[in-house]
Amino acid sequence: MHATTTVRPKRSAGFALLSPAVLILLVWSIVPLLLTLWYSFRNCNLVDPTLQGFAGINNYWYLLTDPDFLQSLLNTLILVVGVLAISVGGGTLLAVLYDQDFFGRGIARVLVISPFFVMPTVSALLWKNLMLHPIYGVYSSMMRAVGLTPIDWLQRFPMATIMMIVAWEWLPFAVLILLTAVQSLDSEQKEAARMDGAGAIAQFRYIILPHLSRAITVVVMIETIYLLTIFAEISVTTAGGPGVASTNLAFLIYSRALLQFDVGGASAGGVIAIVIANIVAAFLVRAVARNLEA
Repeated sequence: MHATTTVRPKRSAGFALLSPAVLILLVWSIVPLLLTLWYSFRNCNLVDPTLQGFAGINNYWYLLTDPDFLQSLLNTLILVVGVLAISVGGGTLLAVLYDQDFFGRGIARVLVISPFFVMPTVSALLWKNLMLHPIYGVYSSMMRAVGLTPIDWLQRFPMATIMMIVAWEWLPFAVLILLTAVQSLDSEQKEAARMDGAGAIAQFRYIILPHLSRAITVVVMIETIYLLTIFAEISVTTAGGPGVASTNLAFLIYSRALLQFDVGGASAGGVIAIVIANIVAAFLVRAVARNLEA
Protein backbone atom coordinates (compact mmCIF):
# COMPACT_ATOMS: atom_id res chain seq x y z
CA MET A 1 0.00 0.00 0.00
CA HIS A 2 2.83 2.35 0.91
CA ALA A 3 4.63 1.56 -2.35
CA THR A 4 1.51 2.38 -4.39
CA THR A 5 1.07 5.75 -2.70
CA THR A 6 4.76 6.51 -3.35
CA VAL A 7 4.53 5.71 -7.09
CA ARG A 8 1.51 7.94 -7.71
CA PRO A 9 3.21 11.23 -6.71
CA LYS A 10 6.19 10.28 -8.90
CA ARG A 11 3.90 9.69 -11.89
CA SER A 12 2.07 12.96 -11.22
CA ALA A 13 5.36 14.81 -11.08
CA GLY A 14 6.45 13.17 -14.32
CA PHE A 15 3.22 14.15 -16.10
CA ALA A 16 3.57 17.70 -14.78
CA LEU A 17 7.10 17.97 -16.15
CA LEU A 18 6.19 16.47 -19.53
CA SER A 19 2.90 18.29 -20.05
CA PRO A 20 4.37 21.63 -21.29
CA ALA A 21 6.42 19.89 -23.98
CA VAL A 22 3.50 17.68 -25.01
CA LEU A 23 1.18 20.68 -25.12
CA ILE A 24 3.60 22.65 -27.30
CA LEU A 25 3.99 19.73 -29.71
CA LEU A 26 0.21 19.26 -29.94
CA VAL A 27 -0.37 22.96 -30.62
CA TRP A 28 2.50 23.01 -33.11
CA SER A 29 1.08 20.08 -35.11
CA ILE A 30 -2.68 20.17 -34.58
CA VAL A 31 -3.34 23.89 -35.07
CA PRO A 32 -1.82 24.04 -38.61
CA LEU A 33 -3.64 20.82 -39.50
CA LEU A 34 -6.99 22.18 -38.29
CA LEU A 35 -6.45 25.46 -40.17
CA THR A 36 -5.57 23.54 -43.33
CA LEU A 37 -8.75 21.47 -42.98
CA TRP A 38 -10.78 24.62 -42.37
CA TYR A 39 -9.47 26.44 -45.45
CA SER A 40 -9.83 23.35 -47.62
CA PHE A 41 -13.61 23.67 -47.27
CA ARG A 42 -13.62 27.44 -47.82
CA ASN A 43 -13.51 29.75 -50.81
CA CYS A 44 -10.38 31.77 -50.14
CA ASN A 45 -8.43 33.64 -52.79
CA LEU A 46 -5.84 36.24 -51.86
CA VAL A 47 -6.38 38.21 -55.07
CA ASP A 48 -10.17 38.37 -54.73
CA PRO A 49 -11.16 39.13 -51.10
CA THR A 50 -14.84 39.05 -52.07
CA LEU A 51 -14.57 35.33 -52.79
CA GLN A 52 -15.49 34.00 -49.37
CA GLY A 53 -17.81 31.45 -47.85
CA PHE A 54 -18.27 27.73 -47.49
CA ALA A 55 -17.14 25.73 -50.54
CA GLY A 56 -18.07 22.22 -49.41
CA ILE A 57 -16.08 19.64 -51.35
CA ASN A 58 -15.69 21.87 -54.40
CA ASN A 59 -11.98 22.47 -53.73
CA TYR A 60 -11.37 18.73 -53.51
CA TRP A 61 -13.49 17.97 -56.56
CA TYR A 62 -11.77 20.63 -58.65
CA LEU A 63 -8.35 19.37 -57.61
CA LEU A 64 -9.08 15.67 -58.12
CA THR A 65 -10.52 16.30 -61.60
CA ASP A 66 -7.67 18.62 -62.60
CA PRO A 67 -5.30 16.93 -65.11
CA ASP A 68 -2.40 18.78 -63.49
CA PHE A 69 -3.10 16.97 -60.22
CA LEU A 70 -2.98 13.55 -61.85
CA GLN A 71 0.22 14.51 -63.66
CA SER A 72 1.77 15.72 -60.41
CA LEU A 73 0.92 12.42 -58.72
CA LEU A 74 2.52 10.50 -61.58
CA ASN A 75 5.61 12.72 -61.45
CA THR A 76 5.85 12.21 -57.69
CA LEU A 77 5.70 8.43 -58.15
CA ILE A 78 8.30 8.49 -60.92
CA LEU A 79 10.62 10.69 -58.87
CA VAL A 80 10.36 8.57 -55.72
CA VAL A 81 10.79 5.22 -57.50
CA GLY A 82 13.61 6.49 -59.73
CA VAL A 83 15.62 8.06 -56.92
CA LEU A 84 15.14 4.98 -54.72
CA ALA A 85 16.34 2.69 -57.49
CA ILE A 86 19.46 4.78 -58.12
CA SER A 87 20.34 5.57 -54.50
CA VAL A 88 19.62 2.12 -53.04
CA GLY A 89 21.09 0.19 -55.96
CA GLY A 90 24.15 2.40 -56.27
CA GLY A 91 24.49 2.66 -52.50
CA THR A 92 24.56 -1.11 -52.12
CA LEU A 93 27.27 -1.53 -54.74
CA LEU A 94 29.35 1.34 -53.36
CA ALA A 95 28.98 0.04 -49.80
CA VAL A 96 30.37 -3.34 -50.87
CA LEU A 97 33.16 -1.63 -52.82
CA TYR A 98 34.19 0.68 -49.98
CA ASP A 99 34.26 -2.26 -47.58
CA GLN A 100 37.25 -3.56 -49.53
CA ASP A 101 40.77 -2.47 -48.70
CA PHE A 102 42.29 -0.28 -51.42
CA PHE A 103 44.60 2.72 -51.67
CA GLY A 104 42.83 6.01 -50.89
CA ARG A 105 39.75 4.36 -49.38
CA GLY A 106 39.42 7.02 -46.68
CA ILE A 107 39.44 9.87 -49.20
CA ALA A 108 36.98 8.00 -51.44
CA ARG A 109 34.58 7.55 -48.53
CA VAL A 110 34.70 11.25 -47.69
CA LEU A 111 34.08 12.22 -51.31
CA VAL A 112 31.09 9.92 -51.75
CA ILE A 113 29.46 11.12 -48.51
CA SER A 114 30.11 14.86 -49.01
CA PRO A 115 27.10 15.60 -51.32
CA PHE A 116 24.75 14.74 -48.44
CA PHE A 117 25.94 17.86 -46.59
CA VAL A 118 25.18 20.24 -49.48
CA MET A 119 21.90 22.13 -49.08
CA PRO A 120 19.24 21.19 -51.68
CA THR A 121 19.04 24.74 -53.07
CA VAL A 122 22.82 24.97 -53.45
CA SER A 123 22.93 21.52 -55.00
CA ALA A 124 20.25 22.45 -57.55
CA LEU A 125 22.06 25.68 -58.44
CA LEU A 126 25.34 23.79 -58.79
CA TRP A 127 23.86 21.30 -61.23
CA LYS A 128 21.83 23.89 -63.13
CA ASN A 129 24.57 26.46 -63.70
CA LEU A 130 27.83 24.55 -63.46
CA MET A 131 27.10 21.07 -64.75
CA LEU A 132 24.02 21.17 -67.01
CA HIS A 133 24.01 24.66 -68.54
CA PRO A 134 23.61 24.22 -72.32
CA ILE A 135 26.28 26.82 -73.15
CA TYR A 136 29.02 26.85 -70.50
CA GLY A 137 28.15 23.76 -68.44
CA VAL A 138 30.68 20.98 -67.84
CA TYR A 139 28.57 18.40 -69.67
CA SER A 140 28.15 20.73 -72.67
CA SER A 141 31.91 21.26 -72.86
CA MET A 142 32.49 17.50 -72.73
CA MET A 143 29.97 16.91 -75.52
CA ARG A 144 31.49 19.63 -77.72
CA ALA A 145 34.93 18.16 -77.11
CA VAL A 146 33.87 14.89 -78.79
CA GLY A 147 31.92 16.57 -81.58
CA LEU A 148 28.40 16.25 -80.13
CA THR A 149 25.74 18.93 -79.86
CA PRO A 150 25.07 20.04 -76.26
CA ILE A 151 21.66 19.26 -74.80
CA ASP A 152 19.46 21.52 -72.70
CA TRP A 153 18.83 18.81 -70.12
CA LEU A 154 16.34 20.72 -68.00
CA GLN A 155 14.24 21.59 -71.05
CA ARG A 156 14.28 18.24 -72.85
CA PHE A 157 14.50 15.79 -69.94
CA PRO A 158 13.20 17.69 -66.88
CA MET A 159 12.09 14.74 -64.74
CA ALA A 160 15.16 12.64 -65.50
CA THR A 161 17.42 15.58 -64.69
CA ILE A 162 15.71 16.32 -61.36
CA MET A 163 15.84 12.61 -60.56
CA MET A 164 19.60 12.64 -61.19
CA ILE A 165 20.11 15.70 -58.97
CA VAL A 166 18.06 14.29 -56.08
CA ALA A 167 19.70 10.87 -56.41
CA TRP A 168 23.12 12.55 -56.21
CA GLU A 169 22.00 14.16 -52.95
CA TRP A 170 20.61 10.97 -51.37
CA LEU A 171 23.15 8.41 -52.60
CA PRO A 172 25.58 9.31 -49.74
CA PHE A 173 22.89 8.62 -47.15
CA ALA A 174 22.29 5.14 -48.57
CA VAL A 175 26.05 4.47 -48.75
CA LEU A 176 26.53 5.58 -45.14
CA ILE A 177 23.79 3.30 -43.76
CA LEU A 178 24.57 0.31 -45.97
CA LEU A 179 28.33 0.54 -45.45
CA THR A 180 27.75 0.37 -41.71
CA ALA A 181 25.58 -2.71 -42.24
CA VAL A 182 28.20 -4.36 -44.48
CA GLN A 183 30.91 -3.78 -41.88
CA SER A 184 28.77 -5.52 -39.25
CA LEU A 185 28.80 -8.75 -41.30
CA ASP A 186 30.87 -11.48 -39.70
CA SER A 187 34.10 -11.86 -41.68
CA GLU A 188 34.29 -15.54 -40.74
CA GLN A 189 31.05 -16.17 -42.61
CA LYS A 190 32.49 -14.65 -45.78
CA GLU A 191 35.74 -16.54 -45.30
CA ALA A 192 33.84 -19.82 -44.92
CA ALA A 193 31.91 -19.13 -48.12
CA ARG A 194 35.15 -18.32 -49.94
CA MET A 195 36.72 -21.57 -48.75
CA ASP A 196 33.65 -23.47 -50.02
CA GLY A 197 34.31 -22.07 -53.49
CA ALA A 198 31.74 -19.25 -53.57
CA GLY A 199 32.75 -16.45 -55.92
CA ALA A 200 32.24 -12.73 -55.44
CA ILE A 201 28.81 -12.72 -57.12
CA ALA A 202 27.60 -15.72 -55.10
CA GLN A 203 28.79 -14.15 -51.85
CA PHE A 204 27.00 -10.92 -52.71
CA ARG A 205 23.76 -12.70 -53.63
CA TYR A 206 23.51 -15.25 -50.85
CA ILE A 207 25.37 -13.63 -47.95
CA ILE A 208 25.78 -9.85 -48.28
CA LEU A 209 22.41 -8.98 -49.84
CA PRO A 210 20.31 -10.94 -47.29
CA HIS A 211 22.35 -9.36 -44.52
CA LEU A 212 21.60 -5.89 -45.95
CA SER A 213 17.85 -6.46 -46.27
CA ARG A 214 16.97 -4.73 -42.99
CA ALA A 215 19.23 -1.77 -43.67
CA ILE A 216 17.83 -1.44 -47.20
CA THR A 217 14.28 -1.42 -45.82
CA VAL A 218 15.16 1.37 -43.38
CA VAL A 219 16.83 3.41 -46.14
CA VAL A 220 13.78 2.99 -48.39
CA MET A 221 11.43 4.10 -45.61
CA ILE A 222 13.41 7.21 -44.63
CA GLU A 223 14.12 8.29 -48.21
CA THR A 224 10.52 7.78 -49.33
CA ILE A 225 9.19 10.06 -46.59
CA TYR A 226 11.56 12.83 -47.65
CA LEU A 227 11.24 12.28 -51.40
CA LEU A 228 7.48 12.82 -51.24
CA THR A 229 8.20 16.45 -50.28
CA ILE A 230 10.91 17.34 -52.82
CA PHE A 231 10.51 21.03 -53.62
CA ALA A 232 13.73 23.10 -53.66
CA GLU A 233 15.32 21.20 -56.55
CA ILE A 234 12.23 21.67 -58.74
CA SER A 235 11.75 25.31 -57.78
CA VAL A 236 15.36 26.25 -58.55
CA THR A 237 15.82 24.29 -61.78
CA THR A 238 12.59 23.90 -63.79
CA ALA A 239 9.88 25.67 -61.73
CA GLY A 240 7.66 22.68 -62.50
CA GLY A 241 7.97 23.04 -66.26
CA PRO A 242 7.93 22.83 -69.13
CA GLY A 243 4.20 23.10 -68.39
CA VAL A 244 3.70 20.60 -65.59
CA ALA A 245 6.22 18.07 -66.90
CA SER A 246 8.29 18.25 -63.70
CA THR A 247 5.61 19.32 -61.21
CA ASN A 248 5.24 17.00 -58.25
CA LEU A 249 2.54 17.18 -55.57
CA ALA A 250 4.54 19.46 -53.27
CA PHE A 251 5.24 21.98 -56.03
CA LEU A 252 1.61 21.85 -57.21
CA ILE A 253 0.44 22.86 -53.73
CA TYR A 254 2.98 25.69 -53.72
CA SER A 255 1.85 26.92 -57.12
CA ARG A 256 -1.80 26.89 -56.06
CA ALA A 257 -1.09 28.82 -52.85
CA LEU A 258 1.62 31.31 -53.77
CA LEU A 259 1.46 31.60 -57.56
CA GLN A 260 -2.30 31.36 -58.12
CA PHE A 261 -3.22 32.66 -54.62
CA ASP A 262 -5.85 29.94 -54.24
CA VAL A 263 -5.59 29.18 -50.53
CA GLY A 264 -8.65 26.89 -50.54
CA GLY A 265 -7.39 24.73 -53.40
CA ALA A 266 -3.87 24.59 -51.96
CA SER A 267 -5.26 23.55 -48.57
CA ALA A 268 -7.25 20.76 -50.23
CA GLY A 269 -4.06 19.63 -51.93
CA GLY A 270 -2.27 19.72 -48.59
CA VAL A 271 -4.90 17.52 -46.97
CA ILE A 272 -4.68 15.03 -49.84
CA ALA A 273 -0.88 15.03 -49.56
CA ILE A 274 -1.13 14.33 -45.82
CA VAL A 275 -3.48 11.39 -46.47
CA ILE A 276 -1.18 9.95 -49.16
CA ALA A 277 1.92 10.40 -46.99
CA ASN A 278 0.29 8.67 -44.03
CA ILE A 279 -0.86 5.73 -46.18
CA VAL A 280 2.64 5.31 -47.60
CA ALA A 281 4.19 5.67 -44.13
CA ALA A 282 1.85 3.04 -42.68
CA PHE A 283 2.87 0.49 -45.34
CA LEU A 284 6.56 1.32 -44.90
CA VAL A 285 6.44 1.03 -41.11
CA ARG A 286 4.70 -2.34 -41.36
CA ALA A 287 7.29 -3.52 -43.87
CA VAL A 288 10.12 -2.44 -41.57
CA ALA A 289 8.44 -4.12 -38.58
CA ARG A 290 8.04 -7.41 -40.49
CA ASN A 291 11.66 -7.24 -41.61
CA LEU A 292 12.93 -6.60 -38.09
CA GLU A 293 10.89 -9.50 -36.72
CA ALA A 294 12.21 -11.90 -39.35
